[in-house]
Amino acid sequence: MSSNGSERFAGKTIIVTGAGSGIGKATTIRLINEGARVIASDSSRERMDGLASEFGGAELTAVVGDIMRQETIGEIIASANGVVDGLANVAGVMDHREPIHELKDEVWDRVMGVNVTAVVRLMRATLPLMLDAGKGSIVNVSSAAGTRGSMAGAAYTASKHALNGLTKSSAFMYHHKGIRVNAVAPGATITNIEAPMDSAYATELFELPRLPLVPASAEDLAAPITWLLSDDSRNVTGIVLPSDGGRTAF
Repeated sequence: MSSNGSERFAGKTIIVTGAGSGIGKATTIRLINEGARVIASDSSRERMDGLASEFGGAELTAVVGDIMRQETIGEIIASANGVVDGLANVAGVMDHREPIHELKDEVWDRVMGVNVTAVVRLMRATLPLMLDAGKGSIVNVSSAAGTRGSMAGAAYTASKHALNGLTKSSAFMYHHKGIRVNAVAPGATITNIEAPMDSAYATELFELPRLPLVPASAEDLAAPITWLLSDDSRNVTGIVLPSDGGRTAF
């Protein structure tokens, strides 16, 4: 993987959701530092104003809005001016680690909506531009919860398993059109995403002895995301790449 300061993305337009903080912000900054024009989306105007104050001119186009709303997706696509070279679906929300018998409809709807439905809608809006160009790279941010059942509650776990399936299906559907679709599966990462433990039932399970794990930084995750977006990974599609400090191995 190239380091910051290279020009891997010179002349390319990349969409990043959840760009106002955490992994999304780190990915946005790295892309800009490597020459990209980034269409950065986030629900927080304050966070986006802060990001825009760091980068001006043609490097960054900020779109503030809920990606569950079609209006926000429309604004993102309109900002691309007909060209999208890459899409990083980073935005996501956690559940409260509830098991199914404690799961409320509003939690299920919110988690599945942001983590799966919004991704589907943005991919659906972006893919026609990539098909016209005959190329493109999509990276979905999954989770270690997408490969195991012991990392989160029922809703979040189901959403990330669904995202992995969406990634693999899309890789198959579009590989012959020059479009690659991959996912990165972080383990414990230092971000501002809320992960409350509201369930006493789940608390007992999650407090069982576990192997020690040093949380990754957002920048640690930006590296594999940008690698998969870049032409450096041109022979890679349909993978769910663990980036979890080796947790997958043990």
